[in-house]
Amino acid sequence: MNDSVLKFYDELAEDYHLIFVDWNQAISSQAEVLDRVIQSKLPVATAHNISLLDCSCGIGTQAIGLAKYGYNVSATDISPVSVKRAEREAVTHGVNINFDVADFRSLDKDVSGLFDIVLSADNAIPHLLTDGDLTKAFQNIQAKLNPNGLLIVTIRDYDALEQEKLSITQPRVFDEGKRIVFQVWDWADDGKTYTINHYIMQEVNGKWETKHNKTEYRALLREDINKVLGETGYTDIEWHFPAYTGYYQPIVTARKM
Repeated sequence: MNDSVLKFYDELAEDYHLIFVDWNQAISSQAEVLDRVIQSKLPVATAHNISLLDCSCGIGTQAIGLAKYGYNVSATDISPVSVKRAEREAVTHGVNINFDVADFRSLDKDVSGLFDIVLSADNAIPHLLTDGDLTKAFQNIQAKLNPNGLLIVTIRDYDALEQEKLSITQPRVFDEGKRIVFQVWDWADDGKTYTINHYIMQEVNGKWETKHNKTEYRALLREDINKVLGETGYTDIEWHFPAYTGYYQPIVTARKM
């Protein structure tokens, strides 16, 4: 992970909701899917008895929705600007969440307590560009899990994108053509990492404004994730795909041994 990640999310925090058709609806729909996945893995539990750490919470999309379902949610993110907005949004949505700033490579020392679930959504894990950082993150997540605790990660389907090497995403047009969101991807020569140039174009008071942010990702394949999870002591590794879950990204779950 490099400095571009912090800069990217700090700068994007106040506009992050604009990447959704309806951010409030996304809060609800994503929580519904994640709750079903959780219940399938922890069938004897109820939400009110489950402690959950969202360790890449952003502005609170998943944390707020799961708190509304009754989960006992704590949430952290590397971006202090995102965390501040998430705190405001949690108040607006009437939920109680403990927020803090933390890097998921140092959760062991940055976050107190243990949790039944640790969640990282929205393709945050691929910001870890080396095996060393990926290993460190999964070790730190495991350190925050109760025995037999559940890890949940959502990640872009890089297996499907491996051959295509996408260079630009399909523009999404919202608000009757007054808001357009898209990304341009610049791939490294080895094809393993890429820089995204993220654009939000919006008509405001008759004039078009363009906001541009960029950061780096690693195109992590499922075998990459499975390998590091196995090496760091996780078991019961399972992939849940959009065709079955209705979620917009593949979801991987694993348990602390």
